[in-house]
Amino acid sequence: MTTNEALIHKLYSGFQNRDYRSMQSCYADTATFNDPVFVDLNATDVKAMWEMFCVKGKDMRIEYKNVAAGERTGSADWIAHYTFSATGRKVVNRVHASFEFQNGLVVKHTDRFNFYRWSSQALGPTGKLLGWTPFVKHKVQRTALENLRAFERSKTT
Repeated sequence: MTTNEALIHKLYSGFQNRDYRSMQSCYADTATFNDPVFVDLNATDVKAMWEMFCVKGKDMRIEYKNVAAGERTGSADWIAHYTFSATGRKVVNRVHASFEFQNGLVVKHTDRFNFYRWSSQALGPTGKLLGWTPFVKHKVQRTALENLRAFERSKTT
Protein backbone atom coordinates (compact mmCIF):
# COMPACT_ATOMS: atom_id res chain seq x y z
CA MET A 1 0.00 0.00 0.00
CA THR A 2 1.36 3.42 -0.93
CA THR A 3 1.51 6.29 1.55
CA ASN A 4 -1.26 8.10 -0.31
CA GLU A 5 -3.46 4.98 -0.38
CA ALA A 6 -3.02 4.82 3.40
CA LEU A 7 -4.08 8.48 3.57
CA ILE A 8 -7.29 7.73 1.65
CA HIS A 9 -7.99 4.79 3.97
CA LYS A 10 -7.41 7.09 6.96
CA LEU A 11 -9.88 9.62 5.53
CA TYR A 12 -12.70 7.13 4.93
CA SER A 13 -12.15 5.00 8.01
CA GLY A 14 -12.31 8.26 9.95
CA PHE A 15 -15.62 8.98 8.24
CA GLN A 16 -16.91 5.50 9.08
CA ASN A 17 -16.00 6.11 12.73
CA ARG A 18 -17.22 9.72 12.79
CA ASP A 19 -13.70 10.79 13.65
CA TYR A 20 -13.65 14.16 11.95
CA ARG A 21 -10.33 15.13 13.52
CA SER A 22 -8.67 12.19 11.79
CA MET A 23 -10.34 13.23 8.53
CA GLN A 24 -9.27 16.85 8.94
CA SER A 25 -5.65 15.81 9.46
CA CYS A 26 -5.60 14.40 5.91
CA TYR A 27 -5.85 17.87 4.32
CA ALA A 28 -3.18 20.47 3.66
CA ASP A 29 -3.84 24.03 4.81
CA THR A 30 -4.19 24.99 1.14
CA ALA A 31 -6.59 22.17 0.22
CA THR A 32 -9.67 22.65 -1.94
CA PHE A 33 -12.83 20.56 -2.25
CA ASN A 34 -15.59 20.36 -4.85
CA ASP A 35 -18.65 18.24 -5.39
CA PRO A 36 -22.05 18.89 -6.99
CA VAL A 37 -23.37 20.41 -3.74
CA PHE A 38 -20.34 21.97 -2.04
CA VAL A 39 -18.45 24.08 -4.60
CA ASP A 40 -15.00 25.65 -4.19
CA LEU A 41 -14.48 24.96 -0.50
CA ASN A 42 -11.15 25.96 1.01
CA ALA A 43 -9.32 23.87 3.61
CA THR A 44 -11.10 25.48 6.58
CA ASP A 45 -14.48 24.87 4.96
CA VAL A 46 -13.80 21.26 3.96
CA LYS A 47 -12.61 20.45 7.47
CA ALA A 48 -15.77 22.03 8.89
CA MET A 49 -17.91 20.14 6.34
CA TRP A 50 -16.55 16.76 7.49
CA GLU A 51 -17.07 17.75 11.12
CA MET A 52 -20.65 18.80 10.37
CA PHE A 53 -21.35 15.49 8.59
CA CYS A 54 -19.85 13.46 11.44
CA VAL A 55 -21.65 15.39 14.17
CA LYS A 56 -25.04 15.81 12.49
CA GLY A 57 -25.25 12.63 10.39
CA LYS A 58 -27.05 10.62 13.04
CA ASP A 59 -27.77 7.51 10.96
CA MET A 60 -25.01 7.89 8.38
CA ARG A 61 -23.19 4.76 7.25
CA ILE A 62 -20.18 4.91 4.94
CA GLU A 63 -18.67 2.22 2.71
CA TYR A 64 -15.61 2.68 0.54
CA LYS A 65 -13.60 0.63 -1.95
CA ASN A 66 -11.37 0.79 -5.03
CA VAL A 67 -8.72 2.88 -3.28
CA ALA A 68 -5.81 3.60 -5.60
CA ALA A 69 -3.08 6.22 -5.36
CA GLY A 70 0.30 7.06 -6.73
CA GLU A 71 2.72 9.78 -5.79
CA ARG A 72 0.57 12.72 -6.96
CA THR A 73 -2.99 11.51 -7.54
CA GLY A 74 -5.48 8.97 -6.25
CA SER A 75 -9.10 7.92 -6.22
CA ALA A 76 -11.71 5.91 -4.35
CA ASP A 77 -15.36 5.02 -4.59
CA TRP A 78 -17.60 5.49 -1.60
CA ILE A 79 -21.26 5.16 -0.71
CA ALA A 80 -23.10 7.18 1.91
CA HIS A 81 -26.34 5.83 3.40
CA TYR A 82 -28.21 8.45 5.44
CA THR A 83 -31.43 10.33 6.08
CA PHE A 84 -31.52 13.76 4.45
CA SER A 85 -32.41 15.96 7.40
CA ALA A 86 -34.39 18.59 5.44
CA THR A 87 -36.94 16.06 4.17
CA GLY A 88 -36.49 12.94 6.31
CA ARG A 89 -35.94 10.91 3.13
CA LYS A 90 -33.45 8.04 2.89
CA VAL A 91 -30.51 8.54 0.53
CA VAL A 92 -27.92 6.18 -0.91
CA ASN A 93 -25.31 8.35 -2.60
CA ARG A 94 -22.63 6.69 -4.77
CA VAL A 95 -19.56 8.88 -5.09
CA HIS A 96 -16.30 8.73 -7.04
CA ALA A 97 -13.53 10.70 -5.33
CA SER A 98 -10.39 12.04 -7.01
CA PHE A 99 -7.43 13.35 -5.05
CA GLU A 100 -4.27 15.30 -5.61
CA PHE A 101 -1.51 15.04 -3.01
CA GLN A 102 1.41 17.14 -1.94
CA ASN A 103 3.79 16.48 0.96
CA GLY A 104 1.70 13.55 2.18
CA LEU A 105 -1.59 15.47 2.38
CA VAL A 106 -4.64 16.05 0.19
CA VAL A 107 -4.41 19.37 -1.66
CA LYS A 108 -7.36 18.83 -4.00
CA HIS A 109 -10.39 16.60 -3.44
CA THR A 110 -13.16 16.32 -6.01
CA ASP A 111 -16.23 14.15 -5.45
CA ARG A 112 -18.47 13.29 -8.37
CA PHE A 113 -21.97 11.89 -8.12
CA ASN A 114 -25.18 12.01 -10.10
CA PHE A 115 -26.93 15.11 -8.74
CA TYR A 116 -30.26 14.17 -10.33
CA ARG A 117 -30.20 10.72 -8.70
CA TRP A 118 -29.27 12.31 -5.36
CA SER A 119 -31.98 15.01 -5.60
CA SER A 120 -34.61 12.44 -6.61
CA GLN A 121 -33.91 10.58 -3.37
CA ALA A 122 -33.29 13.54 -1.05
CA LEU A 123 -36.02 15.86 -2.32
CA GLY A 124 -38.63 13.30 -3.36
CA PRO A 125 -41.17 14.36 -6.01
CA THR A 126 -39.62 17.83 -6.36
CA GLY A 127 -36.22 16.28 -7.04
CA LYS A 128 -37.69 13.79 -9.52
CA LEU A 129 -39.44 16.55 -11.45
CA LEU A 130 -36.92 19.37 -11.18
CA GLY A 131 -33.67 17.90 -9.87
CA TRP A 132 -32.07 18.15 -13.29
CA THR A 133 -32.57 21.94 -13.46
CA PRO A 134 -29.87 24.49 -12.66
CA PHE A 135 -32.40 26.30 -10.44
CA VAL A 136 -32.74 23.34 -8.05
CA LYS A 137 -29.02 22.60 -8.10
CA HIS A 138 -28.14 26.21 -7.26
CA LYS A 139 -30.76 26.32 -4.49
CA VAL A 140 -29.33 23.14 -2.95
CA GLN A 141 -25.78 24.55 -3.23
CA ARG A 142 -26.84 27.83 -1.62
CA THR A 143 -28.66 26.08 1.22
CA ALA A 144 -25.75 23.69 1.83
CA LEU A 145 -23.30 26.60 2.08
CA GLU A 146 -25.65 28.49 4.43
CA ASN A 147 -25.89 25.37 6.63
CA LEU A 148 -22.10 25.02 6.65
CA ARG A 149 -21.65 28.70 7.60
CA ALA A 150 -24.23 28.33 10.40
CA PHE A 151 -22.40 25.25 11.68
CA GLU A 152 -19.07 27.09 11.61
CA ARG A 153 -20.62 30.03 13.51
CA SER A 154 -22.14 27.70 16.11
CA LYS A 155 -18.68 26.38 16.96
CA THR A 156 -17.38 29.86 17.82
CA THR A 157 -20.23 30.92 20.08
